[in-house]
Amino acid sequence: MKPERTFSVDRQLAQHCPELLRATAPAPADLAPSLGRLGDRLARALADSLSPLSGGAAPAVHCGPARECAMLELAGEIAPLAANSLHAAGPQSAPFLASLDATGVFRLVDRAFGGRGYAPSPLPPAFSLSAELMIGRLEGIVNAAAARAFDLTGDDTVRATRRDGSLRHLAAFPSTTRLTVVTLEIAGEGQQPWTATLAFPQETLVALLGNERAPMQRNAPRAQPNPSDEPFGDVPLTMSAVLVDMQIPFTTLSALQVGQVLPVAVARSVPLKVGDKTIAQGTIGAMDDQVAVQITQAF
Repeated sequence: MKPERTFSVDRQLAQHCPELLRATAPAPADLAPSLGRLGDRLARALADSLSPLSGGAAPAVHCGPARECAMLELAGEIAPLAANSLHAAGPQSAPFLASLDATGVFRLVDRAFGGRGYAPSPLPPAFSLSAELMIGRLEGIVNAAAARAFDLTGDDTVRATRRDGSLRHLAAFPSTTRLTVVTLEIAGEGQQPWTATLAFPQETLVALLGNERAPMQRNAPRAQPNPSDEPFGDVPLTMSAVLVDMQIPFTTLSALQVGQVLPVAVARSVPLKVGDKTIAQGTIGAMDDQVAVQITQAF
């Protein structure tokens, strides 16, 4: 059946504005809790990863509060010689900048060659070949620490794209780019601290932290359990101090005899473990004619 006349729309159909349809990015203030957690994760990850390069003792890594600045301002703070590298994180290859003090690089090189971790003074105008090799290892450590801090697994890897001893020649970002900067202070045993600076453009933080949400509070927030209260306080846990971790050939093990002496070297830093988890580091000493462990770092 055909209608006798055509129908027309009396008024325009409702349409949603682009602002409602487009997903809005979180504001910098919304990312503040995530940035605090990010700094703590980076500090723990770097401390663990730098242990093999620091003579077996995990360095103390302290993360300062995150701050905002322009790329031009950051370039004025970085020394003329530093281990500067540009990294790409996650499936979007979100870029961020890492800059490590040249002093720290040369100390680690000296450690690698059996020294006590001294850096030349004054610093040379460029990195030596051995320092470049160490920077390559440090880039891998930064990649692993960032992947752990951002909880990236599988294909969501972090990789270094390019490096340069001069931040100006690296040309990581335009001078007006707004960055969120995290500075980590790394102190080895008996040495002055050196710093690692990581700078993230706003787009990178949104891409990598934008999905993090603070836990929702329903009515009154629940109090966190105190480990010293019941029923946790009386739970017995076995803690072990690993004095020696050594490799012995199978031929030696098969020929062990009573009275045989095996030379061992007790590490300067002793890990304290509960199960397979390291909860602290300490040094061996004596107290009241007994062997004792003094805690130097707790995790």
